[in-house]
Amino acid sequence: MDLTQLFCDVDDFCQTFAPLWRQNLISEGTKKRNRTHALSISEMITILVAYHNKGYKTFKWYYLQHVQKLWRSAFPNLLSYNRFIELIPMLLVPLTAFMDSRCDTSQGIAFVDSTKLAVCANIRIPRHKTFAAQAGRSKTSTGWFYGFKLHLVVNDRGGIVSFCVTPGNVDDRKPVSKLTKGWLGKLFGDRGYVSKELTQKLADQGIQLITTLKKGMKKQFIEIFDKIMLRKRSIIETINDQLKNCFDLEHSRHRSLYNFLVNVLASLVAYSYQDKKPSLNLGNANLLACL
Repeated sequence: MDLTQLFCDVDDFCQTFAPLWRQNLISEGTKKRNRTHALSISEMITILVAYHNKGYKTFKWYYLQHVQKLWRSAFPNLLSYNRFIELIPMLLVPLTAFMDSRCDTSQGIAFVDSTKLAVCANIRIPRHKTFAAQAGRSKTSTGWFYGFKLHLVVNDRGGIVSFCVTPGNVDDRKPVSKLTKGWLGKLFGDRGYVSKELTQKLADQGIQLITTLKKGMKKQFIEIFDKIMLRKRSIIETINDQLKNCFDLEHSRHRSLYNFLVNVLASLVAYSYQDKKPSLNLGNANLLACL
């Protein structure tokens, strides 16, 4: 990831978004003091997103040892670490909008899945207070967890089409209709998305939901191409794995809901800048022959 290119993209976006954002705050009657900070919003977002691409496992070490020592010339008005952390919550809205602008489009084929975002070890659940009012306990194929879920819809080129975060105990099928709003085609998911009601709801939107079958379900006719795509559903699991292991999506050090959400968004933005994303290469003549 080129730091200059990242900053230019963020700054160009903020120059358009910031005035509209402030105008909306005024119209809602929620305008507050608008103090200017030594470090601009564009610079702070750039630093946050770059963290997820540098391979560091703690933001504090990255900020103190990398940003303050190696990037001092690029960011001459750097804040102290504590002050930077205090200002992170104000980045939630612009960073959400920026990630929304980075979302890819679907050409008729998409995959849906969710991944857990545990906020603490299970043994610490009774003592965990940071997300006591927001997090939920649920179970995945690998066991129980306490925290949130990240729901993703991705296309065949590995690009993120839409996303949302919910408490961990929310059914995977609940946010699907909102995630797929505004596009047409085929949506592939695992057996956790089996639902006649959801299938009909998506059909009304012009989307065909295709899932693997649960045990005991009656076998259904599925076209050859759809069978192949169901086998290629691992593309979204690969993306989830990269987000967690390469872009520091999940960790248990959060002490604020705002900072947790900003961390999730920054990791998604960092992934969107990845040069080589997981792809199905549907231009392959062997796959096209199955259409």
